[in-house]
Amino acid sequence: MLGQHELEIARNLPPENCTPSEAQRYTRWLATHHYENFRVVSWLLPQRLHQHFYNVYAYCRWADDLGDEVPDPQHAIELLDGWQEELERAYRGAATHPVLIAVGETARECDIPINPFRDLLIAFRQDQTVHRYATWDGVIDYCVYSANPVGRLVLYLMGYRDAERQSLSDATCTALQLANFWQDVGRDLEKGRIYIPLEIAAAHGVEEDDIVSRRFNSSYIALMKDLIARTRALFAVGAPLAERVSKEFRVDLELFNRGGCAVLDAIESMGYDTLNHRPALDRRVQARLLGRAMISRLFARFGASPDVPKDGGSKTESASVAGRHA
Repeated sequence: MLGQHELEIARNLPPENCTPSEAQRYTRWLATHHYENFRVVSWLLPQRLHQHFYNVYAYCRWADDLGDEVPDPQHAIELLDGWQEELERAYRGAATHPVLIAVGETARECDIPINPFRDLLIAFRQDQTVHRYATWDGVIDYCVYSANPVGRLVLYLMGYRDAERQSLSDATCTALQLANFWQDVGRDLEKGRIYIPLEIAAAHGVEEDDIVSRRFNSSYIALMKDLIARTRALFAVGAPLAERVSKEFRVDLELFNRGGCAVLDAIESMGYDTLNHRPALDRRVQARLLGRAMISRLFARFGASPDVPKDGGSKTESASVAGRHA
């Protein structure tokens, strides 16, 4: 079985050709026991969608770990190829891997095309052979495959399939991926990867060797400020998505945007040294983000904005709506 003896996530994995209920029990376990900055499924999300989100998450988690947790790049590519073959079988109703059995059920019930699932594998294969990015456009193109398909899968689960919402989702997901890159510079270095565009780094006086050697100085700070500003602008582009979905999804989508901006805030608060330290969001920050998103929804319902005081002044709190940082 793919990755059975190599990946920690294979713990509790049912046997091949298990029943759909056994497969779903595993995806639920994986989604609720694997570390993420945010819960995979919030208590605000409609109960009818929880299992579908668990199934899609499990697919993404497995694909990510097949590409990221297997030491030999060539073997990782072979496993990813096998994962795609199993995906194709799932769409024919013939999957044997528990995760793809569960995904097949979700794809049929929610009428999800295969492309977003398939596109993710392009990025994970690319990680095996491309370890540096010369330009901003090169990194953005990577995000088209590594992040944007996830947002589109979420929209399909929610019942949306139009180009306008997908475009807004793409901006948010690209921004989330970039925020993750700037947060994880040190971790990515341990894997031999640099996602900082070297052309932009050079413009700030930072060379590839400076990053590899983890030289933190004023030039690196200027570089991070530039990258964070570009990322905030993308969050601002995607922010209207929360207004274009039904009420039952709005807080969750707004939290994606606010949460990504909170990661950028955390980088700023720690002094930008992501070469040697990794900022993280503790549970108190996550709770405040949820509270702000819910309050924002409440005020919007009554035609007012909590971010604009009655005296006409403006707040400067660092974790406010993404668009106000653009």
